[in-house]
Amino acid sequence: MKQTNLEAARATSPCVGICQLDAASGYCLGCARTGVEIGGWAGMSDDERQAVLDALPERWAVLGVER
Repeated sequence: MKQTNLEAARATSPCVGICQLDAASGYCLGCARTGVEIGGWAGMSDDERQAVLDALPERWAVLGVER
């Protein structure tokens, strides 16, 4: 069975290897997740991961980063 893009996104971390938390927002400058989300990613359900992924565009705007 072929994996859909949504299924792949659920399984894949948004980490890009730039691990630095922004002091003002608390979001990682590389992936826009919080430290708690980064630490808990492996234990999150697919729905929890998808909720984080859905929040990323707004967080990028807070950080002033275009993705």
